[in-house]
Amino acid sequence: MNNKRKNIITTFIFSFLLLCISVLCIVKPAEVFSESERRELASFPNFSVSTFASGEFAQNFETYATERFPYRDMFRSVKAWFSKTVFKKLDNNGLFVAEGHISKLDSEENPQMMDHAAERFAYLYNTYMKDKNTNVYFSVIPDKNFLLASPNGYPSLDYRAFTEKIKEKTSYMTYIDVTDLLGLEDYYTTDSHWRQEKIIDIAEKIGTAMGVDVSAAYKENKLDYPFYGVYAGQLALPTKSDEIVYLTNDTLDACCVTYYDTGIGKEGLLYNMEKAYGKDPYEMFLSGTTPLVTIENPNAKTDKELVIFRDSFGSSLAPLLAEGYAKITVVDIRYVQSAFVGNLVEFENCDVLFVYSTSLLNNSLAMR
Repeated sequence: MNNKRKNIITTFIFSFLLLCISVLCIVKPAEVFSESERRELASFPNFSVSTFASGEFAQNFETYATERFPYRDMFRSVKAWFSKTVFKKLDNNGLFVAEGHISKLDSEENPQMMDHAAERFAYLYNTYMKDKNTNVYFSVIPDKNFLLASPNGYPSLDYRAFTEKIKEKTSYMTYIDVTDLLGLEDYYTTDSHWRQEKIIDIAEKIGTAMGVDVSAAYKENKLDYPFYGVYAGQLALPTKSDEIVYLTNDTLDACCVTYYDTGIGKEGLLYNMEKAYGKDPYEMFLSGTTPLVTIENPNAKTDKELVIFRDSFGSSLAPLLAEGYAKITVVDIRYVQSAFVGNLVEFENCDVLFVYSTSLLNNSLAMR
């Protein structure tokens, strides 16, 4: 076979493959959400003369084309395998595996984000609590890198220094330190969150610090569905699934739970079984991303009320505090503006708990 024929065959094969991929890109329905990565994919960029001339359109189109490429997850897995096995990289897509856990590299402190969180907290305190008969508490939940990164040779945020800085900015609150009770086994191996069945002691410590007894016996219920956390999909490598355990007892079974997704209360369940079998089973705890939820305990030994400002870690913690309160109101200021909170929550004669993970405090732009 002469060189001319080889070149023709090579050109034909390349052109055929390019044509097939192009046709596939056109006919295949464009996905708007990545189930494995739990995020929205880039949309087709807006075209204008200015964006075209500046190169912005080309850059955004490249991102769009890459994220909408057919069988993208398969190619992500191949790339991840090569990075780990062939090139011996210690991380992939900013994630690393150590001691059976997948975790995300996050070693850079963002002072502006910490300031933004502190400003939101100060606004809430000065607007709704300062002149009321309230007891205000604060607790920081360290990312599992607190226990995982440095011991395994990965760069890590100085979590103790980070916590001290946010404490200084929120000195009007009583701080509750829970780090001494946390171990690596308290976190899911494929996700950033803590396991509800492992934080009973943390709930009891927080309750004691607030002057209430939340100790209780619980029944462990195992979800009959494998849990692959957000890190599992982002890593793009085969991994063993986690198991979700959720806690119940007579007190929790008797609680009345009301969700205010639209401002109008709708009765629901403490554990949302529909979401338990959805794209993110962790959202079964208080239905995940919900702006405001109330938990009323008709069998409470006191008439005390608690307001919790929280991120997703608080979803699994809040039920464990129900034993000590007649009513708990759970607020997420990522989904309801701080200026509107006063229209939804009464702060007279209650305890208030701010409980946030270092991950959100270090990237707090979503707080409104």
